[in-house]
Amino acid sequence: MGNYLVRRLIGTLPVLMLISLLVFLLIQAAPGDPTLMLLGEEATAADIAEAKARWGLDQPIYVQYFKFLHSAAIGDLGKSFRFGQPVIEVIEERLPATVELAIFSIIIAIFLAIPLGVWAGAKPNSLVDNVGTTFGLFGISMPSFWLGIMLILLLAGFFHLLPSAGRSTYGVAGPRDTGFYFLDSIKQGNWTAVKDAFTHVLMPAIALGSNMVGILMRVTRSAVLEVMNEEYVVTARAKGLAEQRVLWRHVLTNALIPIITVVGLEVGTLLSGSIIVETVFAWPGIGSLLITGVNSRDHPLVTGLVLVYTVAFVTINLIIDALYALVDPRIRY
Repeated sequence: MGNYLVRRLIGTLPVLMLISLLVFLLIQAAPGDPTLMLLGEEATAADIAEAKARWGLDQPIYVQYFKFLHSAAIGDLGKSFRFGQPVIEVIEERLPATVELAIFSIIIAIFLAIPLGVWAGAKPNSLVDNVGTTFGLFGISMPSFWLGIMLILLLAGFFHLLPSAGRSTYGVAGPRDTGFYFLDSIKQGNWTAVKDAFTHVLMPAIALGSNMVGILMRVTRSAVLEVMNEEYVVTARAKGLAEQRVLWRHVLTNALIPIITVVGLEVGTLLSGSIIVETVFAWPGIGSLLITGVNSRDHPLVTGLVLVYTVAFVTINLIIDALYALVDPRIRY
């Protein structure tokens, strides 16, 4: 399996280069001059020329691109036009917020979708199946941004149960060590900050994970239905094992391959889908940072963020491939 994963890693290098080239060309082709957008309409021709020379925008596109590739190869994604900081530092500051949001969305999706899918698959055409299928269709069909707005209106605006935006209440969180509010607050023993962070992440996580709940529930149901009539399941029942043990120990274990595949794909989708949700909830992650970079034509920042998303997708797919052999020993590379 090690050789297989190494080959996969080598095969991702052309993908990264192609995506970086496409993003670089698209951001260059976008209307609007970043120097004018950042310096303002009152900037003189000399100011604009000096800014372009400072940022390297006065050079041909192919020269800019190859300079970017050379810097990226040594871990330097350039300096952000808007923030005046290295892109790596800007991303590192915002990335923990997106990771926390994605983790909570995944937890909500898994703990809701898999039990619903297993019960629906074990009792097809029953009340549980109908309720689960309806719930799944609701999750698939509901746009995350609309659900987010409705949650804000209902839970924050009408019932005043949860905060409507942001990642924490000002002054509650302690010093930042890792950038992960939950981890830092637990390490510091600041349980008020833990509770505050949970109330802030709950609504965005529900809005972001609702689509994954629907997809994962339906895939789990289909996988369980397919496994239910296998001979080893019939044999387990014939031995007198309890139905719950047969269902969760034998059926679910052998239905995990498609479930793991969907979870892996949806994790990548959560990272990219967080762009809209983070904008709706003013969540300070890399999704809202990408919107800022596009609006300000911040070429290094946008290209660096897209590369981060690409690397995340590739890494997740590699992890999923490795998990296949652990879940099902019959799989060999």
